[in-house]
Amino acid sequence: MREEIRNVGRLEHMLQAINVLLEYRDKYSETDIKNDPILFFGFAKHIEIIGEAAYKLTLEYKAQHKEAPWAPIEKMRHILVHGYYKIDKDSVMQVLKEDIEPLKPIIQKLFDEELEKHKDEI
Repeated sequence: MREEIRNVGRLEHMLQAINVLLEYRDKYSETDIKNDPILFFGFAKHIEIIGEAAYKLTLEYKAQHKEAPWAPIEKMRHILVHGYYKIDKDSVMQVLKEDIEPLKPIIQKLFDEELEKHKDEI
């Protein structure tokens, strides 16, 4: 039961990171993001947070909710954490441009469902 409640927090962390990425993504050009190391790693860190939170969700939860692309999310997290010295900027930009926006409604729905389910326990 405790882990189920933790899933709510992990989904919330994913949603917060998604919202930050969506808020700031369009404020900068791709060239600006790629050429400014602080800016680039800020975006990469939020993608990493999404992956880390997904990685920490229970296996049971992920098995029950196959509508989210857990494996690619966790794979990107692994690349960002363990391959930090050779991060492919084009891959990060691809995630920013193609993957974050469609992910938001999926995670929002899962978060809302879990929050409702555990509202008396939180």
